[in-house]
Amino acid sequence: MTSKRADARRNEETLLAAAAAVFVQAGVEAPIRAIAAEAGVGTATIYRHFPTRADLIVAVYRHQVESLADAESALLAAGPSPYAALERWVDLFVDFVVTKQGLAVVLQSDDPCFDPLHSYFLDRLVPVCGRLLEAAAGSGEIRAGQDAHELMLGIGGLCAGSGKSSRYDARRMVATLVAGLRPSRPS
Repeated sequence: MTSKRADARRNEETLLAAAAAVFVQAGVEAPIRAIAAEAGVGTATIYRHFPTRADLIVAVYRHQVESLADAESALLAAGPSPYAALERWVDLFVDFVVTKQGLAVVLQSDDPCFDPLHSYFLDRLVPVCGRLLEAAAGSGEIRAGQDAHELMLGIGGLCAGSGKSSRYDARRMVATLVAGLRPSRPS
């Protein structure tokens, strides 16, 4: 299988970014013409890349999971500490979870094309979160032995209330959760 040309990859990335933005604003049932307008292309271009709405939804989801997975090394390299990299990654993960709530209905549908997405999500992101936790524990910034899957479930649970009440700030609650990973200070 040959790799796509650089311009074809850029075009596909533009379509995926446009679809993700429209999905956040209008849900996954948004008209394809809205996605095409956001991307600055015709609807035929979208259908040429993604013949069905399900193909587009799966591609957006996978693209965003890959972006989140790929952020790990850059955050560790650029951050002032492993804990700062963990905090930034968790922020990106919160963005992902909050914006994917509209996908929850689709992902729980009877359409078999969506079945592998949850496993894909876990297979790609739990190890990333685990390595960030290990790095922060190795530097003494958090307590050792934290479970990545458990942390991600906790974050997901805290994000579930997002948008349902103006008095609820999921990001603040997740920051409190992550701060709780720090070692206890002697009094």
